[in-house]
Amino acid sequence: MHDFAYRQGELYCEDVPLSRIAKEIGTPFYVYSHATLVRHFRAIDSAFQHVPHIIAFAMKSNSNLAILRLMAREGSGADIVSGGELYRALKAGVPPEKIVFAGVGKNREEIRYALKSGILMFNVESSDELRAIDDVAAEMRTKARVALRVNPDVDPKTHPYISTGMKKSKFGISADRALEEFKLASSLKHIDVAGVHKHIGSQLTDITPFVDALKKILELVEQLKGRGINLRYINIGGGLGITYSDETPPEPKDLSAALSPLLRDLKCTLIMEPGRVIVGNAGALVTKVLYQKASDVKRFVIVDAAMNDLLRPSLYGAFHEIKPVRETPAAKSVTVDVVGPVCESGDFLAKDRAMPEVKAGDLLAVMSAGAYGFVMSSNYNSRPRVPEVLVKGREIHVIRQRESLADLVRGEAIPAFLKSKAGTPSAKTTKKRKQ
Repeated sequence: MHDFAYRQGELYCEDVPLSRIAKEIGTPFYVYSHATLVRHFRAIDSAFQHVPHIIAFAMKSNSNLAILRLMAREGSGADIVSGGELYRALKAGVPPEKIVFAGVGKNREEIRYALKSGILMFNVESSDELRAIDDVAAEMRTKARVALRVNPDVDPKTHPYISTGMKKSKFGISADRALEEFKLASSLKHIDVAGVHKHIGSQLTDITPFVDALKKILELVEQLKGRGINLRYINIGGGLGITYSDETPPEPKDLSAALSPLLRDLKCTLIMEPGRVIVGNAGALVTKVLYQKASDVKRFVIVDAAMNDLLRPSLYGAFHEIKPVRETPAAKSVTVDVVGPVCESGDFLAKDRAMPEVKAGDLLAVMSAGAYGFVMSSNYNSRPRVPEVLVKGREIHVIRQRESLADLVRGEAIPAFLKSKAGTPSAKTTKKRKQ
């Protein structure tokens, strides 16, 4: 459930018409609902209330400081995958003791930063990484808490780009090597083997893969107990899907009903890493129609948002519902490609989409864009990144300003040898030629 709804033909976010935001700050822009974010977080938190747990919001889904602060105020930690995300999480007030650091390529500087910050643990993905963490911890005369990420080889039945639990995946340690890797971890003097971690993929719409993967992990936990390795944390990752089109994903309470009985007697703290399920349907991308164009075989609606603003349709072929901000009951339905200004044939927000006929100046809302939206945006074609807005009731809060043209070149520099007038040799070059 989300807080985007029509009122007298006008699309609102909570108590604010989207057209008002467009008038005040221009288009395109991302908009998020405060009420939806809170409700989605609490739905997960309450579903697992009978199991000791930590929710570590997967901030790769949305890393805006205001969103992170809101999650932290609700009691959330953070699942991070870089030093930059650690910086953001701490800046937003996320308690370091609720931060878990995942990802296959942590460098030594990031490991040092995380240890200095006092994070809860690292999710370790390889024996090389394990040794690197031990080495850095030894230099710092401390111990690093770790959970080994085990790849349970369970098919999550999702898009291959966001499937992470199969044998061929770059993520995790294969299940048949897990005991050996835990033995190695236990032998390292500056490693505290605190838990086990698994994450099989994103946008899962069936509970069965979650259950199958957890059962495999629990078998491993029992084997480890027999070898004197008693874990304190079991991290089941994230991945619960949302409705983009006609999906019917399970709700958090359904997931809890399936998993909680398996966890009840373990005396371990459960860690979860939800992202999309919290923020995905809490956000939308609002864009303006610039032009219409028709060929012999296609009809195009050209808008001012593009693949650099929302990459998912181009990258995954992902579906996002597109709604007119103002309904026109008499409008006929047409089949169009909704495309942006970027100079790529892959620049589209929808293909062969049946939708009400629109005209230049009309506003469209690209729904379910709160997750993996702005965070994946870029300045391709030297396009400034768009603003982000948080709506709370009747309040409009700009939580990221629109980038300016000057922002596009911030940090760049022209070396001295190129600063002479274009087409004119520099003084040094001219002198050398005379010699």
